[in-house]
Amino acid sequence: MMKYLQRLGRSLMLPVAVLPAAAILMGIGYWIDPIGWGADSPIAAFLIKAGGSIIDNIPILFAVGVGLGLAKEKDGSAALSGLVAFLVITTLLSSDVVAMLQGIDAADVDPAFGKIKNAFVGILSGVIASIMFNRFSHVKLPDALAFFSGKRLVPIMTAVSMLVVSLVLFFVWPVIYTALISFGKGFSELGAAGAGLYGFFNRLLIPTGLHHALNQVFWFDVAGINDIGNFWASKGEKGITGMYQAGFFPVMMFGLPAAGLAMYHTAKTAKKKQVASLMLAAGFAAFFTGVTEPLEFAFMFVAPALYFVHALLTGLSLAIAAMFHWTAGFGFSAGLVDFVLSLKIPIANQPYMLLLQGLVFAVIYYFLFRFIITKFNLMTPGREDDMEEETEVGPVAGNKFASLAAKIYEGLGGDANVTSVDNCVTRLRLEVKDMDAVDQKKIKSTGVPGINIVGKNSIQVIVGTNVQFVADEIAKIRKEK
Repeated sequence: MMKYLQRLGRSLMLPVAVLPAAAILMGIGYWIDPIGWGADSPIAAFLIKAGGSIIDNIPILFAVGVGLGLAKEKDGSAALSGLVAFLVITTLLSSDVVAMLQGIDAADVDPAFGKIKNAFVGILSGVIASIMFNRFSHVKLPDALAFFSGKRLVPIMTAVSMLVVSLVLFFVWPVIYTALISFGKGFSELGAAGAGLYGFFNRLLIPTGLHHALNQVFWFDVAGINDIGNFWASKGEKGITGMYQAGFFPVMMFGLPAAGLAMYHTAKTAKKKQVASLMLAAGFAAFFTGVTEPLEFAFMFVAPALYFVHALLTGLSLAIAAMFHWTAGFGFSAGLVDFVLSLKIPIANQPYMLLLQGLVFAVIYYFLFRFIITKFNLMTPGREDDMEEETEVGPVAGNKFASLAAKIYEGLGGDANVTSVDNCVTRLRLEVKDMDAVDQKKIKSTGVPGINIVGKNSIQVIVGTNVQFVADEIAKIRKEK
């Protein structure tokens, strides 16, 4: 179950990766016309509406992305089936159709059906589509129906299955919706404390990839909060909308890079050069784009107590930002790019104060991390025992990603041991026959930020934002053999 949920989290990253495009378009549009909402500038209107076309259709993106991501083969019919599933269920459970089925006026329909086009249903549609693809994509029908065999059968079976799912949700969705609303309101009614608790659990769930599920409640329109959508549409209450995003900026832009500096300063002299290259790249990624996994995985498992402190500080940051009503938003993550683009969004409230908060958090992160590392002699990067020191990999001619991929694949045990290779934004996600055959020391010698064993046969290699190129090279190696 945990492995499946992790795959779901990975699949969500495909549609989530589209959101920066919306942030850029809407951010530039509001920058040009921050008051008129595009009414005073055709160029601004063009950009804002273009960005809105993405934000407003997040559920569809989830249906397509999850359908493709969870399918055993990355085939277009799986993505198409995700769209088919979403269209069937959202049409059958729309307020007008439900009113017809119940024989009542549309105004009297349960309000839950007015919110059926949401991220939860999008994800569910993608999951059903992937199940249908994995089950029916290779089924052969009798000759008379041969045209509909295999992958052509998948959208058909998806549509049929969604009739059953729609019937179930006809009764269940109002209950689910009410529960989600209660859960979201339970946090939102706590105000700043609720934002802090959300930030804390968001970071704690990063190792499992389940933080994506938690994010759906607060960032998208599952429980009526829709913090990202409302912020970029400048809807809601100034100083409130964006409270589940704002506190991440001080941590990702300032706190984590400062933590990286602390780890560099506490590394052994002989290893400082290697640690410096890792922390510089990871710190820049966190500051500029908000991608924090390369840095977090560098100490997440070697110093779990330190990661717990990081989760606490993240919760504290969100609580402080919410307490003082400082708000900014992001389309992808809380990095410099999204921060700059969000400055002209009308509903943003004193966003520059987040920079001041960030500077304070940089100091806190640096000195607290440095104190804890040295006080408890934590084995953060560069502090490993000499006997555990990995050999340095010399430069290899040719494609650097091909060289890196070859060494990682060799360390995993090669064709004899590796059964599946996939990747998310920053990690290689692999299935192996025998974990004992994996040479972690050889893999770490390539300079990757870290390794995460998530099951008896599941292992992740944290590479960084260039992970796709490494995964592609491994795919070539497997194909050639």
